[in-house]
Amino acid sequence: MRMVVAAAAGLMLLSACGSESGPGGSGSGPGGGPGSGSLDGKTFLSVSVTEDGKPKELAPNTRLQLQFRGGDVLAAAGCNSLGGQVSTTDGKLTVNAIGGTELGCDPARHAQDEWLSTLLQDRPAWKLDADKLTLTRGGTTLVLQDKQTAQPDKALDGTRWTLQTVVSGRTASHTVGADRAHLTIGGARITGSTGCNSFEGMVARTGNKVTIGELGMTLKGCSGDVGKLERSILAVLQGELTYTIEADRLQLRAADGNGLDFTAG
Repeated sequence: MRMVVAAAAGLMLLSACGSESGPGGSGSGPGGGPGSGSLDGKTFLSVSVTEDGKPKELAPNTRLQLQFRGGDVLAAAGCNSLGGQVSTTDGKLTVNAIGGTELGCDPARHAQDEWLSTLLQDRPAWKLDADKLTLTRGGTTLVLQDKQTAQPDKALDGTRWTLQTVVSGRTASHTVGADRAHLTIGGARITGSTGCNSFEGMVARTGNKVTIGELGMTLKGCSGDVGKLERSILAVLQGELTYTIEADRLQLRAADGNGLDFTAG
Protein backbone atom coordinates (compact mmCIF):
# COMPACT_ATOMS: atom_id res chain seq x y z
CA MET A 1 0.00 0.00 0.00
CA ARG A 2 2.97 2.28 0.34
CA MET A 3 5.78 2.90 -2.04
CA VAL A 4 8.97 4.35 -0.59
CA VAL A 5 11.94 5.32 -2.70
CA ALA A 6 15.43 6.26 -1.56
CA ALA A 7 17.09 9.10 -3.46
CA ALA A 8 20.80 9.34 -4.13
CA ALA A 9 22.84 12.39 -3.24
CA GLY A 10 21.94 14.17 -6.49
CA LEU A 11 22.16 14.27 -10.23
CA MET A 12 25.58 13.23 -11.55
CA LEU A 13 26.10 15.58 -14.46
CA LEU A 14 29.53 15.98 -16.00
CA SER A 15 31.30 19.13 -14.92
CA ALA A 16 33.45 19.47 -18.02
CA CYS A 17 32.55 21.97 -20.72
CA GLY A 18 30.19 20.99 -23.54
CA SER A 19 31.23 20.28 -27.10
CA GLU A 20 32.23 23.12 -29.38
CA SER A 21 28.96 22.98 -31.23
CA GLY A 22 26.73 22.77 -28.14
CA PRO A 23 23.04 22.07 -28.48
CA GLY A 24 21.74 22.98 -31.90
CA GLY A 25 25.19 23.02 -33.49
CA SER A 26 25.87 22.81 -37.20
CA GLY A 27 23.40 20.54 -38.97
CA SER A 28 22.87 19.12 -42.41
CA GLY A 29 20.44 21.53 -43.97
CA PRO A 30 18.33 24.68 -43.70
CA GLY A 31 15.74 25.24 -40.97
CA GLY A 32 13.44 22.25 -40.59
CA GLY A 33 15.98 19.81 -42.02
CA PRO A 34 17.65 16.99 -40.10
CA GLY A 35 19.87 18.27 -37.30
CA SER A 36 19.15 21.97 -37.86
CA GLY A 37 18.06 24.75 -35.51
CA SER A 38 19.04 25.48 -31.91
CA LEU A 39 17.95 23.37 -28.95
CA ASP A 40 19.85 25.35 -26.31
CA GLY A 41 17.68 26.92 -23.63
CA LYS A 42 14.62 24.88 -24.59
CA THR A 43 12.59 22.21 -22.82
CA PHE A 44 10.55 19.64 -24.75
CA LEU A 45 7.73 17.34 -23.63
CA SER A 46 6.74 14.12 -25.38
CA VAL A 47 3.80 14.17 -27.76
CA SER A 48 4.03 10.65 -29.20
CA VAL A 49 6.26 7.57 -29.16
CA THR A 50 6.16 4.82 -31.77
CA GLU A 51 8.14 1.61 -32.14
CA ASP A 52 8.06 -0.24 -35.45
CA GLY A 53 5.10 1.88 -36.50
CA LYS A 54 3.03 1.08 -33.40
CA PRO A 55 2.26 3.50 -30.55
CA LYS A 56 4.28 2.87 -27.39
CA GLU A 57 2.28 3.24 -24.19
CA LEU A 58 4.02 5.27 -21.50
CA ALA A 59 3.82 4.51 -17.77
CA PRO A 60 0.65 5.97 -16.19
CA ASN A 61 0.75 9.69 -15.37
CA THR A 62 4.15 10.25 -16.99
CA ARG A 63 5.51 12.34 -19.81
CA LEU A 64 9.06 12.32 -21.23
CA GLN A 65 11.03 15.55 -20.91
CA LEU A 66 14.30 16.80 -22.43
CA GLN A 67 15.88 20.06 -21.27
CA PHE A 68 18.90 21.56 -23.07
CA ARG A 69 21.16 23.97 -21.18
CA GLY A 70 24.65 25.16 -22.15
CA GLY A 71 26.04 21.95 -23.61
CA ASP A 72 24.16 19.56 -21.29
CA VAL A 73 20.87 17.70 -21.60
CA LEU A 74 18.68 16.85 -18.62
CA ALA A 75 16.12 14.11 -19.24
CA ALA A 76 13.21 12.78 -17.20
CA ALA A 77 10.98 9.79 -17.89
CA GLY A 78 8.74 9.84 -14.84
CA CYS A 79 11.01 8.85 -11.96
CA ASN A 80 14.75 9.56 -12.16
CA SER A 81 16.57 12.53 -13.67
CA LEU A 82 19.20 11.68 -16.28
CA GLY A 83 21.82 13.92 -17.79
CA GLY A 84 25.15 14.39 -19.51
CA GLN A 85 27.07 16.41 -22.06
CA VAL A 86 25.30 16.64 -25.38
CA SER A 87 26.50 17.21 -28.94
CA THR A 88 24.15 17.75 -31.88
CA THR A 89 26.59 17.74 -34.78
CA ASP A 90 26.19 15.64 -37.93
CA GLY A 91 22.44 15.33 -37.38
CA LYS A 92 22.93 13.08 -34.35
CA LEU A 93 22.07 13.68 -30.70
CA THR A 94 25.08 12.34 -28.79
CA VAL A 95 24.99 12.17 -24.98
CA ASN A 96 28.29 11.38 -23.29
CA ALA A 97 28.67 9.46 -20.00
CA ILE A 98 25.04 9.75 -19.01
CA GLY A 99 24.40 9.74 -15.25
CA GLY A 100 21.47 10.39 -12.98
CA THR A 101 19.67 10.07 -9.71
CA GLU A 102 19.01 6.60 -8.30
CA LEU A 103 15.44 6.49 -7.08
CA GLY A 104 13.83 3.10 -6.67
CA CYS A 105 10.83 3.23 -9.02
CA ASP A 106 7.87 0.98 -9.67
CA PRO A 107 8.58 -1.51 -12.51
CA ALA A 108 6.81 0.50 -15.24
CA ARG A 109 8.67 3.74 -14.53
CA HIS A 110 11.98 1.93 -13.96
CA ALA A 111 11.67 0.31 -17.38
CA GLN A 112 10.79 3.68 -18.92
CA ASP A 113 13.88 5.30 -17.38
CA GLU A 114 16.04 2.57 -18.92
CA TRP A 115 14.28 2.89 -22.29
CA LEU A 116 14.93 6.65 -22.49
CA SER A 117 18.52 6.29 -21.28
CA THR A 118 19.18 3.67 -23.98
CA LEU A 119 17.63 5.83 -26.69
CA LEU A 120 19.76 8.84 -25.75
CA GLN A 121 22.95 6.76 -25.72
CA ASP A 122 22.17 5.23 -29.13
CA ARG A 123 22.85 8.56 -30.92
CA PRO A 124 19.38 9.11 -32.42
CA ALA A 125 18.94 11.35 -35.44
CA TRP A 126 17.19 14.61 -34.59
CA LYS A 127 15.09 17.15 -36.43
CA LEU A 128 13.67 20.45 -35.19
CA ASP A 129 10.63 21.68 -37.12
CA ALA A 130 9.22 24.89 -35.60
CA ASP A 131 8.39 23.83 -32.01
CA LYS A 132 8.53 20.06 -32.66
CA LEU A 133 11.64 17.98 -31.93
CA THR A 134 11.77 14.49 -33.45
CA LEU A 135 14.28 11.82 -32.44
CA THR A 136 14.58 8.65 -34.52
CA ARG A 137 16.66 5.52 -34.03
CA GLY A 138 15.93 2.28 -35.89
CA GLY A 139 12.19 1.71 -35.66
CA THR A 140 11.76 4.14 -32.74
CA THR A 141 10.38 7.66 -33.20
CA LEU A 142 9.99 10.08 -30.29
CA VAL A 143 8.18 13.35 -31.03
CA LEU A 144 8.37 16.16 -28.47
CA GLN A 145 6.98 19.69 -28.40
CA ASP A 146 8.41 22.87 -26.90
CA LYS A 147 7.15 23.03 -23.33
CA GLN A 148 6.02 26.65 -23.68
CA THR A 149 3.52 25.47 -26.28
CA ALA A 150 2.76 21.97 -25.01
CA GLN A 151 2.27 22.75 -21.34
CA PRO A 152 3.02 26.23 -20.00
CA ASP A 153 3.64 26.59 -16.27
CA LYS A 154 0.53 26.77 -14.14
CA ALA A 155 0.06 29.84 -11.96
CA LEU A 156 0.76 29.38 -8.26
CA ASP A 157 -2.21 31.57 -7.42
CA GLY A 158 -5.68 30.11 -7.93
CA THR A 159 -4.58 26.61 -8.94
CA ARG A 160 -5.77 23.61 -6.93
CA TRP A 161 -2.66 21.54 -6.18
CA THR A 162 -3.15 17.84 -5.36
CA LEU A 163 -0.50 16.04 -3.30
CA GLN A 164 1.65 13.45 -5.06
CA THR A 165 4.74 12.88 -2.92
CA VAL A 166 6.07 13.61 0.56
CA VAL A 167 9.84 14.15 0.62
CA SER A 168 11.70 13.48 3.86
CA GLY A 169 15.48 13.69 3.65
CA ARG A 170 16.54 11.24 0.95
CA THR A 171 13.24 9.41 0.96
CA ALA A 172 10.20 10.18 -1.17
CA SER A 173 6.96 8.39 -0.38
CA HIS A 174 3.49 8.16 -1.83
CA THR A 175 0.68 6.72 0.26
CA VAL A 176 -2.53 5.40 -1.22
CA GLY A 177 -5.12 8.10 -0.55
CA ALA A 178 -2.59 10.96 -0.64
CA ASP A 179 -4.46 12.37 -3.63
CA ARG A 180 -7.20 13.46 -1.23
CA ALA A 181 -4.76 16.02 0.19
CA HIS A 182 -4.61 19.34 -1.63
CA LEU A 183 -4.04 23.07 -1.26
CA THR A 184 -4.95 26.31 -3.03
CA ILE A 185 -3.28 29.70 -2.63
CA GLY A 186 -5.43 32.71 -3.36
CA GLY A 187 -3.95 36.11 -2.67
CA ALA A 188 -2.88 36.17 0.98
CA ARG A 189 -4.79 33.01 1.94
CA ILE A 190 -4.04 29.30 1.76
CA THR A 191 -6.76 26.66 2.03
CA GLY A 192 -6.73 22.92 1.62
CA SER A 193 -6.99 19.49 3.17
CA THR A 194 -4.58 16.96 4.65
CA GLY A 195 -6.83 14.18 3.39
CA CYS A 196 -8.47 14.09 6.81
CA ASN A 197 -8.82 17.65 8.12
CA SER A 198 -9.42 20.89 6.26
CA PHE A 199 -7.14 23.87 6.93
CA GLU A 200 -6.80 27.55 6.15
CA GLY A 201 -4.40 30.33 6.99
CA MET A 202 -2.38 33.30 5.76
CA VAL A 203 0.47 33.19 3.27
CA ALA A 204 2.97 35.80 2.05
CA ARG A 205 5.08 35.62 -1.11
CA THR A 206 8.47 37.09 -2.01
CA GLY A 207 10.17 35.97 -5.21
CA ASN A 208 10.26 32.17 -5.18
CA LYS A 209 9.47 31.99 -1.46
CA VAL A 210 6.19 31.55 0.38
CA THR A 211 5.80 32.05 4.11
CA ILE A 212 2.89 30.21 5.71
CA GLY A 213 1.46 31.40 9.02
CA GLU A 214 -0.29 29.32 11.65
CA LEU A 215 -3.04 27.17 10.12
CA GLY A 216 -6.56 26.84 11.48
CA MET A 217 -7.96 23.31 11.12
CA THR A 218 -10.98 21.12 11.64
CA LEU A 219 -10.62 18.60 14.46
CA LYS A 220 -11.32 15.15 13.04
CA GLY A 221 -9.36 12.29 14.57
CA CYS A 222 -6.87 10.94 12.03
CA SER A 223 -5.30 7.56 12.79
CA GLY A 224 -3.04 5.11 10.99
CA ASP A 225 -1.60 6.09 7.63
CA VAL A 226 -4.04 9.00 7.32
CA GLY A 227 -2.79 10.48 10.58
CA LYS A 228 0.84 9.93 9.65
CA LEU A 229 0.30 11.65 6.31
CA GLU A 230 -1.37 14.60 8.00
CA ARG A 231 1.56 15.03 10.40
CA SER A 232 4.02 14.92 7.49
CA ILE A 233 2.08 17.57 5.58
CA LEU A 234 1.73 19.91 8.54
CA ALA A 235 5.43 19.54 9.37
CA VAL A 236 6.21 21.12 5.98
CA LEU A 237 3.41 23.70 5.73
CA GLN A 238 4.89 26.17 8.19
CA GLY A 239 7.28 29.09 7.93
CA GLU A 240 9.28 29.91 4.83
CA LEU A 241 9.31 27.50 1.88
CA THR A 242 10.91 27.65 -1.54
CA TYR A 243 8.57 26.84 -4.40
CA THR A 244 9.18 25.83 -8.02
CA ILE A 245 6.62 25.19 -10.75
CA GLU A 246 7.33 23.06 -13.82
CA ALA A 247 4.31 22.81 -16.12
CA ASP A 248 1.58 21.32 -13.89
CA ARG A 249 3.86 20.32 -10.99
CA LEU A 250 4.57 22.29 -7.83
CA GLN A 251 7.41 21.57 -5.41
CA LEU A 252 7.54 23.05 -1.91
CA ARG A 253 10.82 22.69 -0.03
CA ALA A 254 11.81 23.68 3.51
CA ALA A 255 15.35 24.74 4.39
CA ASP A 256 16.09 21.22 5.72
CA GLY A 257 15.24 19.67 2.33
CA ASN A 258 11.93 18.17 3.41
CA GLY A 259 9.00 19.01 1.17
CA LEU A 260 5.83 18.22 -0.72
CA ASP A 261 5.26 17.63 -4.44
CA PHE A 262 1.90 18.44 -6.02
CA THR A 263 0.26 18.25 -9.42
CA ALA A 264 -2.40 20.64 -10.72
CA GLY A 265 -5.96 19.40 -10.59
